[in-house]
Amino acid sequence: MDELSIADVLAEVAVLVKPHFGKGRPADYIPQLACVSPTKFGMAVRLVSGEEAAVGDADEGFSVQSITKVFSLGLALNRFGDEVWTRVGKEPSGTPFNHLSQLEAEDGVPRNPFINAGALAISDLLMDVFKDPPALVRGFAGFLAGEKVEIDEAVAASELAHAWQNRAIANLMRGKGTITHDPEAVVAAYCRQCALTMSCRQLARAMLPLAAGGFSPIVEETIFPERLSRRLNALLLTCGIYDSVGSFAYRVGLPAKSGVGGGIVAIVPGKAAIAVWSPELDRFGTSVVGTVALERFSQLTNCSVL
Repeated sequence: MDELSIADVLAEVAVLVKPHFGKGRPADYIPQLACVSPTKFGMAVRLVSGEEAAVGDADEGFSVQSITKVFSLGLALNRFGDEVWTRVGKEPSGTPFNHLSQLEAEDGVPRNPFINAGALAISDLLMDVFKDPPALVRGFAGFLAGEKVEIDEAVAASELAHAWQNRAIANLMRGKGTITHDPEAVVAAYCRQCALTMSCRQLARAMLPLAAGGFSPIVEETIFPERLSRRLNALLLTCGIYDSVGSFAYRVGLPAKSGVGGGIVAIVPGKAAIAVWSPELDRFGTSVVGTVALERFSQLTNCSVL
């Protein structure tokens, strides 16, 4: 991968994805996200060695949504350690990210921290010790990216106004004792966290510690112990793309996390962090063009971990 021109690879990827526009649809159940042009496309790569390249709309901010779950989980694991796993599991769900029946059948314990139930449990845990978890996540993401990032309050309000499924999930978990705070407060915190706005370039920089054994070349600090970095990558590989994680691993072969804003981040352990954005989603809530872009990138650079 290091021997190739990353800029040339991204330019080729941008051409290869063009036939795939129009095959999905934006997340219109969050009205603010439905307003984004479906033809947007950006991609950025940051190498551990320092090289960086980008193409398209890579410097335009977008709603990163569930990608923020990586930041909140990292914060929780750094603060609480293995206590996190008393609230959530580590297994793929095999169900949609906002599924209810599995959660009820399994006594209110989420399968993993990347489905909505798991992320709500992590928000609840952070609320035990932090007054404003969304602000904490925003600050952490900005610190890792090397520049300030913001929460889009209009997106947060739009999401909260339509968060009926998440309210049902939170209330179920409160009834089972998985979360301890008021369900409405937990859902509000989660919605504000998801409304974080970042660009592909910022995301690639922010995720670089997962490619560098927990060390951030951006801020020149160790963010996660190496052991934790490996475990986060394992969770991304097995749980990061919800109920299409197997198909994604087959096609791309990299640990990754998607968001319904159309973003995907992927990690090449030891080498690079990649971020791509295109708003049209497949039926699983993952960017259609973004998945194709990562598949082509993986093929062109032979960087799959599988």
